[in-house]
Amino acid sequence: MEHRLEQFSQYLKEANVDAAFINSTENFFYLTGFHTDPHERLLGLLVFPEAAPVAVLPGMEKGQIRDAGWTHEVIGYADHEDPWKMIADQMRENGNTEIRTIGIEKQVLSYGRSESFIGLFDNVKVEDIEGQLNEMRVIKDEQEISIMKEAAELADFGVSVGVDALAEGITEMEVLAKIEYELKKKGVSEMSFSTMVLFGEKSGQPHGNPGDRRLKPGDFVLFDLGVVWKGYTSDITRTFAYRSISDEQKVIYNKVKEALEASLAISKPGTRIGDLDQTARDVITDAGYGDKFPHRIGHGLGINVHEFPSMSHLNDGVLKKGMTYTIEPGIYDPEIGGVRLEDDVLVTDDGSITLTKTPKELRIVE
Repeated sequence: MEHRLEQFSQYLKEANVDAAFINSTENFFYLTGFHTDPHERLLGLLVFPEAAPVAVLPGMEKGQIRDAGWTHEVIGYADHEDPWKMIADQMRENGNTEIRTIGIEKQVLSYGRSESFIGLFDNVKVEDIEGQLNEMRVIKDEQEISIMKEAAELADFGVSVGVDALAEGITEMEVLAKIEYELKKKGVSEMSFSTMVLFGEKSGQPHGNPGDRRLKPGDFVLFDLGVVWKGYTSDITRTFAYRSISDEQKVIYNKVKEALEASLAISKPGTRIGDLDQTARDVITDAGYGDKFPHRIGHGLGINVHEFPSMSHLNDGVLKKGMTYTIEPGIYDPEIGGVRLEDDVLVTDDGSITLTKTPKELRIVE
């Protein structure tokens, strides 16, 4: 993590930011290697252009951050102590008193905590440093890529468990429970988001909620799931037909598959990000289903399951080697159901690969 800290400190120096306070659990993990959920307690990382960084966290977790490899100073506070006073004392003792500009994550740090941090200084200017952290995190290194491949493999496994569990009369929640149980047996302690298993007409809801809907022949079955693995996430969607499929369902499925493949085909360094969305959207719109594709093509993927960049048609940024994101076109009909196909994608030197490997060909599960 030292090289990340050095890179961020150099950014602060060049941007004339005298001190930054990192508050999000994701960026804290990215810069320290320690992942924790402090609940309502304060978690933070002080980073300076020249001085050594300082972690701020509940005292009960002080040993854990050391075990994670953190070698710099730690402010570990008890529940009855004021961490802001301890931060002020530490900065004064270390000579970090000439603070004119501070950096915070404006979209993350609460108003109350912003007031507490800003109140430690006199007449300071506030800068948003979240953009720099996004730019750093968007390019994955080899270790991150290796972990994300493992996370994607576990997502593929989850889909296979779901398919094997399908039987007439089973409920969505029963299949969901089997998926998550088998993943926990693999060592997965947390899903990336609430697992989706949707049958029939409910698959026509882009963000449907699994329940007691029972499986019957002719249903679409949509799985959308992912895991958190060693601090990184995966996200896969596959849609299957159960026992039979209508001609219209077959057309919808094949158009979504065509849209996904068209977007994957241009996933390479230098491609405008918005073109991934527009290319897939054109396939679906030209087939007459444009009004049934209501969301962007995908999102960045990494420590968060939804992170920078947003893969919408308005994004003028370009793909770079090391970027990871999802491509997930869909067509949703509230009566006959919907299809979404989603892959996790890694940009390579001259193209891209999919980290998720579950086949995308139409499959009718007997």
